[in-house]
Amino acid sequence: MAIAALSACGKTVPSEEPVRAVKVLAVGSEGIRSGSEYAAEVRPRVESRLGFRVAGKLLRRMVEVGQQVKAGQVLAQLDAQDLLLSNDAARAQLSAAVANRDLAAADFKRFKDLREQNFISAAELERRDANLKAAQAQLDQAQAQVSAQGNQASYATLVADAPGVITAVDAEPGQVLAAGTSVVRIAQDGPRDIVFSVPEDKVARVKVGSAVEVRAWASQSVYQGKVREVGAIADPVTRTFTVKVALPSSDKLPLGSTVSAVPQALDRSGSSVIKLPTTALQHDGKNAAVWVVERASMTVRLQSIGIATADGNEVVVSSGLAPGMEVVVAGVHVLSPGQKVTIYQPAVPAAVAPPAVASAPAAK
Repeated sequence: MAIAALSACGKTVPSEEPVRAVKVLAVGSEGIRSGSEYAAEVRPRVESRLGFRVAGKLLRRMVEVGQQVKAGQVLAQLDAQDLLLSNDAARAQLSAAVANRDLAAADFKRFKDLREQNFISAAELERRDANLKAAQAQLDQAQAQVSAQGNQASYATLVADAPGVITAVDAEPGQVLAAGTSVVRIAQDGPRDIVFSVPEDKVARVKVGSAVEVRAWASQSVYQGKVREVGAIADPVTRTFTVKVALPSSDKLPLGSTVSAVPQALDRSGSSVIKLPTTALQHDGKNAAVWVVERASMTVRLQSIGIATADGNEVVVSSGLAPGMEVVVAGVHVLSPGQKVTIYQPAVPAAVAPPAVASAPAAK
């Protein structure tokens, strides 16, 4: 009997789970303030790499980086001695071709007179005519050679084909250059582009002609541009697509300056979404989740949700919630499924009574 009594006294009675006071938020739709802003660079619409059309040794370079140049201005000069000698040789060949043609023409005239007097055969005259035509062809070839060599000599001088500014120098005096080697780079005056990169999950929403707001970092000025070009191939390293925005010609931003580009196609401001503070988030082992309060039983249940993006200190919910649900936003880490809860009510401080004023004693 004593042993049974002792064993009965040793049983532990399970304690009831406490009722938690939780802070809840009624789910509703509100406007989103987030958008996409990208760091961009101001670049010229046309930037040319200028080089000589002939090979040679660079003698002089007359421009430096940042220098403004005009169309036709001399930028660099090659050693043209060999080109001038080739031009002289071509002219000498031209003189020889002229003399040969004149001799063939005089010979043909003499044999033509003899043919009219029947002193020679027609075949002999035809032979002289063929010699004249060959001499004329050689003359034409020599004339073309002189023109080509003259052009080659003029190519030893590099001139700007349009007004602009020198953005880079790629060759120095004394360097032997092959034909076409870049000597300077010139950004032509005119329209400028804002260039930035967009990730591949958003590039489909950026269309040619869509508006882009451009904000200058240095002056805080705001410009309005339009998408001029969207890259067709992703960068192999960053896997992003290049977007070029055209600015009006009147907006003169410094080349190479940094600006912010805000594509209007990626701006979601004003759209109605469901947002929750990040303090309401929990994890159910697979997905993000929140605790939803069941008013009928005053218990909580774990509800999986989908998150679209972040908006400041809040998240945009894409699925799993509907307007009107009540979600726990504080104390989520101490809850369990089916737990009893009460709605937290902030304490209202009691009104403080004004201090009593002592009455003056009555005069006797």
